Amino acid sequence: MPLPLHHDDPRQLGPYRLVARLGGGGMGTVYLARSAGGRTVALKAVHPRFASDEAFRARFRLETDAARVIGGEYGAGVVDADPFASRPWLATEYVLGPPLDEAVELCGPLPERTVRALGAVLCRALGQLHRSDVVHRDLKPSNVLVTATGPKIIDFGVARALGDDRLTRLGTAAGTPAYMSPEQAAGVEHTSVGDVFALAGVLVFAATGHAPFGAGQAADLLYRVRYAAPDLTGLPPALTPVLTRCLDKDPTRRPSTTELAELLADTGTGGMVTAEWFPTALTDTLLAEIARRSTEVWRHHPHRLPPPPDTDGTPPAPGPRPALSRRRLLAIAGGSTLAAAATGTGGWLWWSGREHTGTSRSTHFSRPANIPGRVTWWARLDKADGSRPPLAVGALVAVHGQAGLAAYDAKTGIRRWLATAVKQSYEFTADTERVYASAPDGASTTGLKVYGVSDTGVLEHVAGPFGDLSSGTGHAEPLAAVGGVVYLAARQSGDQGPERWSLLAVDAKTGERLWKQPLGDHTPGYATDRIVAGVAGGHLVYARPLPSQRTNLLVSHRLSDGRREWDREVPGRRPDDPFPDLGKLAIDGRHVYFAGSELTAVGLDDGKPVWTFGHGRPQGDLPAGTGAYGPPTVKAGVVYAAEGTRGVVALSAATGELLWEAPFPGMPPGPTAPVLGRTYLYAVATDGARDQIRAVDLRTHRIAWSMDVPGRIGGAPLAHERAGHVVWTSGDYVCALPFA
Repeated sequence: MPLPLHHDDPRQLGPYRLVARLGGGGMGTVYLARSAGGRTVALKAVHPRFASDEAFRARFRLETDAARVIGGEYGAGVVDADPFASRPWLATEYVLGPPLDEAVELCGPLPERTVRALGAVLCRALGQLHRSDVVHRDLKPSNVLVTATGPKIIDFGVARALGDDRLTRLGTAAGTPAYMSPEQAAGVEHTSVGDVFALAGVLVFAATGHAPFGAGQAADLLYRVRYAAPDLTGLPPALTPVLTRCLDKDPTRRPSTTELAELLADTGTGGMVTAEWFPTALTDTLLAEIARRSTEVWRHHPHRLPPPPDTDGTPPAPGPRPALSRRRLLAIAGGSTLAAAATGTGGWLWWSGREHTGTSRSTHFSRPANIPGRVTWWARLDKADGSRPPLAVGALVAVHGQAGLAAYDAKTGIRRWLATAVKQSYEFTADTERVYASAPDGASTTGLKVYGVSDTGVLEHVAGPFGDLSSGTGHAEPLAAVGGVVYLAARQSGDQGPERWSLLAVDAKTGERLWKQPLGDHTPGYATDRIVAGVAGGHLVYARPLPSQRTNLLVSHRLSDGRREWDREVPGRRPDDPFPDLGKLAIDGRHVYFAGSELTAVGLDDGKPVWTFGHGRPQGDLPAGTGAYGPPTVKAGVVYAAEGTRGVVALSAATGELLWEAPFPGMPPGPTAPVLGRTYLYAVATDGARDQIRAVDLRTHRIAWSMDVPGRIGGAPLAHERAGHVVWTSGDYVCALPFA
């Protein structure tokens, strides 16, 4: 959204009155501006300290020229410019549409027909540039705006004429590493077929939701671009040979934009996809976002911040100012970035103080109508997996969705990586610093292998293969990870019966298998039957549903050697869902806590009940056969759980004594474990049609506030104490609010 003008911003540049700030960086500021006749434009002004730099002025003039070449049909049309002014500026049309990366994040990967039409238009746009002997050199999803009439290419800050190296220092690589061509990454001439390579990467992203060479540090990306094969997982089969040819390391083997347009138009089914199809291929969600942006601009009126307070008459030293993300800036401004200077060892460009490495994707675009105001960040996650709650992994939070396992910065919501190889909710677990997975890697090697997920979302082999255990899909489930040791349930290799499963411990640092023990008589045929585990007090305790019974089996194994210590049958919560919990077991150093018709504490050493709570208590209007208590949470000697349709209770973990209770009027508590904060207990409430998060004040034991959430909450919310946020999934979103 537009931001207020600063006290020292000019009132006018050229004939344009400044209305608001759209964003700013180290090189300049982008404003929302209007002409005397009322025309709204995005106006980019160079910082005064760069106005005397002739090399910078030359780059800015080239950006202006390139924007004029592509014109308004395929780019943000240049309305006016004065690159020779004392403070150079460029005014472009105000493009009404999100960048492609936000569009994919909002709607998920685009259908094949839409991708083909998108590619056809972008081929035309690049062809127009190339015929004028100009190459873009920084084509990427955030530089493609999606409008109701078709895509537009923006950001010509690093564009230049073919063969002109005057504005590029020797050995530097200007652009964005994740979408560079191999020749550009090597610091040599990037020609028109280099733009074709980048375009193929953009189309791979549009069709799959991930870049062809992943994400990560710039040096890693540059190496992969030059030497590694692209990751085309999820790409429609008909597009694979076309885009594989475009991504050839040898530029002489890539097609031209004209040939590529023809290849994209030919579906192989007798029909031809044309650029004119593009508007009809947009989803309703995306069209609604475009319409929202079309009206938002007229709701903003000029507003200027007052000068900062000072005590000695001297303005304070400038500090960080709130600024929109670069993606948001491009979405609103619809123009190119201000020119940036090549810097650093790798020579990639900086703009607005942020390295263009492709390592993250900001989730802070315009707030959807169903995201409540208390939410500080949100991210689109197509078909968020309600069977698994979010996991805290260092400063990140890992969440499973249709595209795979995604990790977000728990404080800001920026997506750090996406592990597309992790397809199922039972394929991963995590300790405090790393995610571990048993996802099949597609290799021909037999035997179970264990992987760690890197900080780019790539699976890194840490243990195995163990030839006596199956590597088949659904034949292994990581249960827990503590201190670099991963505990898994795995099926015996070659065995087709349900009885031959094992429990094993693997040292993720050395790759050594520490021990293996039989899982027991009542074992699942597939890991998708789900097992929930916890580690405490030298014990690994897990629970799983018993076949054809409305009970669960609770089992304890000794951590040192895996020896089975005890097992106990416990009731399920509902006749139609015997599974004990959506998430981890509630466990501390003395007990494991279980919910059913009563709350029960079971001793870790012997598996015997220590106390039970709930017998004879009124529990509200419950369906017949439903257990009264929801999954419990234990912390600091107190057990918290939902009770029937009445509210939540807090019990002494040592004795089961009722400490306090909080009623939930209007909406009963939901079937997920509460989350304990410092001031509040966060719990889910539901009436069957909508869900709320309610904050119970820990001093007064009353509801302090309630908040509707988008969609339905699946797994229990996560208290990410390191980041200071409570994170949950609901509907197609990951959301976070401040932890209090």
